[in-house]
This record gives sequence, C-alpha cells and structure tokens, in this order.
Amino acid sequence: MPILFAFFIMGFVDIVGVSTSYVKQDFELNDTLANLLPMMVFIWFAICSLPTSFLMGRIGRKKTVLCSLGITTISMVIPLVYYSFTTVLLAFMLLGIGNTVLQVSLNPLLLNVVVKEKVTSALTLGQFIKAISSTLGPVIASAMVSIWENWLLTFAVYAVSSFLSCLWLAMVPIKEESNTQSQNIRNVFSLFRNSKLMIAFSVILLIVGFEIGLMTAVPKYLYEQCHLPIEKGSLGCSLYFAARTLGTFLGTIILARYPSGKFLTQNMIVAIAVFAVFLLSSNTTILLIALFLIGLSCANVFPIIFSQAIQSEPDKANEISALMIMGVAGGAILPVIMGIVADNSNQLISLLIPFCALIYILIVSYTKK
Repeated sequence: MPILFAFFIMGFVDIVGVSTSYVKQDFELNDTLANLLPMMVFIWFAICSLPTSFLMGRIGRKKTVLCSLGITTISMVIPLVYYSFTTVLLAFMLLGIGNTVLQVSLNPLLLNVVVKEKVTSALTLGQFIKAISSTLGPVIASAMVSIWENWLLTFAVYAVSSFLSCLWLAMVPIKEESNTQSQNIRNVFSLFRNSKLMIAFSVILLIVGFEIGLMTAVPKYLYEQCHLPIEKGSLGCSLYFAARTLGTFLGTIILARYPSGKFLTQNMIVAIAVFAVFLLSSNTTILLIALFLIGLSCANVFPIIFSQAIQSEPDKANEISALMIMGVAGGAILPVIMGIVADNSNQLISLLIPFCALIYILIVSYTKK
C-alpha cells in the first residue's frame, strides 16, 4: 500500500501544465518565459535517469524512493514560503529531479513486494493510480481558487501528501534482492546505434512532449478561443487525464487480444482527426469533447512503444528502460518551442507543433509495424 501510494505522488509532476497558466497570469509573463516551467521539470529526465540507476545500486531501492519523496516534499514547500518566479522555477526544478528519481526507482521496488505472477497487474495498477493523481491535480487547483482564491494551496496539499508518503514507506520493512548486475554508461549509449530503438526513443520523446505541451497550452487556448477563465480552462486538463486513465484501463484489455501495431495506428488516425477539429472549432463543448477523445486515443502510445523497445532486446532490458525514461525529457523541449511560437503568433499556431508530433507517430506506427 505505501508503494502504491507513492505512485499517486508520481502523478504530481503533471500539475506543471496548469501551474504554467497561473504563473504566467500572476507575473504577467510572455509564453516563452512561462513555458520554462515544464522545461525545468522534464529536462531532469535526461540528466538524472542514469545517475539514479547507479545510486539505486549503491544505497538500495527503498532509500532511493525515500530520497525522491523527500525532494518532492521540499519542492512543494518552497512556493509556500516565498512566492516569486525564481522560487517557482526552483520548486519545479526540484520536483523534476524528485520525480525522475521516483520513476526510475519505484517500479523496481514494487518487484520486491509482489509475487512474480502478479508483477504485470501490480505495475498496471500503479500507472492507473498515477493517472488518477494527474486527473485530480487541476481539480484541486481549481477548487483552491474557488474556495480560498489561492491556487498556491495546491502545493500545501501536495507537500503534506508527499511527506506522509515518505513517512509511511519509511515505517515499512522491505527485503530487497541484492543487485549483482554490472552497469555501464557505454552500454546504454551504445543502444543509440540501434535504429529501431532510436525510433522508439523519438516516439517517447514526442508523445511526452505532446502531452505536456498540450496541457500547458489548453488553459490559455480555451481563454483565447472561448474566453474561459484560467481556473475553468484548467479543468480541460483534468478531462484529458480522465480520458487517459480510462484509455489505459481499456488498453490493458484490448491489447491482450489485439495486435499493438494496428491498435496504435488506428488510435493515431483518430487522434489526428479529432485534434484537427480541436484546432478548427471555437465552441467550448466541442473543444472539451475533442480533448477527451484525444486523451483516450493517445493513452496507450507510451506503454506500447516502451513494451516494444524492451522486447526488442530482452537481454538489455535494464539499459533500454533507462534510455526510454530519458525520452521523458521531451516534456522539456516541445513546450519551450511552443512558447516561442505563441509569443510570435498565438496559441492556435503553437498547437500545430504537437499536431505534427502525432503525424510523425502515425507514420512510425504504419511503416514500422
């Protein structure tokens, strides 16, 4: 239970999309500066993934997870102590570091407390809990604005939750298996010579960038197109994450009986068609329905590609896993580019960047079956 609750903490990282809109509004920033927040979070997946795997080998999985929860708690306290653009950047930098460490170490820790026959279902349950957390984030922020007129109280909720998670896990004894496998950075980077893995890496880079970029733009785009206040527009992010949660659940059932390549291609066709409607409409209801369908159709891209990558070379599963997690850094790249484009045009034009990402994924899914 404490390990599964840590998956809930893992979902806190997705609050960066909604936070970007509030920070931009509070400090009257342009989109380029505001979109530095996602960059400060997701750039650490490229920097810290490999060092975390080595740290885990030295101090153990549980202590590594506890470190990540401690870092997350500190990051959430900082904006409550002093709120400025600089402290927000620092808070999200620490949130990114903590979440990277958590994502790399939590899944292996789960293996120590679950019997082999139930590992897959336990990992799926963990991702489902993470998706629920992502869904609740914008709802909590909106509630704090509606009740207390202060969205920063979201950080208080997150700080208390992270601290309780750390305390709960620290109190539970966990017997860890000794890690005898040697790790070598050169072994990881040698995988870049594998063209199939490079394509898988690029898809993960783009799908994470797509999601974070979209969530960063949605509140501002709904304000631009429908004049919805930020706190109401942020609920569009919750709608997306709710659809992704449902899509992940349905995907576990469908993918047990249906070819993953064909399923991915069909989902991308739907996603591109619906995204086109999202770009062309200015009706609030249509936009929200489109967001839901986009979340539903994009929900299984990451697990499908991740699974295909791991199965391509089972003897290098650990190295491939580290490489794929590095691809999560895509969440730091696309939002910054979108912010620059938005400052020189508008949110609508900036959304063409994630639209192109979907087209690329469709091409890959169709040609690389």
